[in-house]
Amino acid sequence: MSKEIVAARYALALFQIAKENRTIDQIEEELLVIQKVTAENPELLNVLTHPKVLLEKKKSMMSEAFASLSQPVLSTVLLLIERQRISVIPELAEHFVKLANDERGTEDAIVYSVRLLDQDELTALSDTFAKKIGKTSLRLRNVIDQNLIGGVKLRIGNRIYDGSISGKLERIERQLVAKRS
Repeated sequence: MSKEIVAARYALALFQIAKENRTIDQIEEELLVIQKVTAENPELLNVLTHPKVLLEKKKSMMSEAFASLSQPVLSTVLLLIERQRISVIPELAEHFVKLANDERGTEDAIVYSVRLLDQDELTALSDTFAKKIGKTSLRLRNVIDQNLIGGVKLRIGNRIYDGSISGKLERIERQLVAKRS
């Protein structure tokens, strides 16, 4: 079975538990922490997947390291270790976030700008673009990009809305080149 399918199944099971217990936000945060820790520490994954390290040692190591996790998340992590599928953590977290976003009616997005935007500007962008994609709100992460010159560029999933000055200049250049041909 592919990693994506396995991750989706575990994410769905964990999401159903989170929805039942009304802990979607908490479990989402915990999964993102585990995802970050495993991404930043490839040695940890090497130890957890190494055949010479005993299963009980792997489980106790993770139980100690992530003792503050909720029971459903810790149980899922231990089950992934037991079934030698700990490498699906990044995909599992992504699937869970998608399920949580769908439940809330939100979408994650990145807004690129020349300067940090204040909360009012972020809220205005969220309100405007959420309606365009059929969601109630956007969770925006602001990234500074000095190449934009001015304006903003918004990335929602695989869609890009470019309202930057550099983007407008590029479009004008393409039109001029097309007219010359």
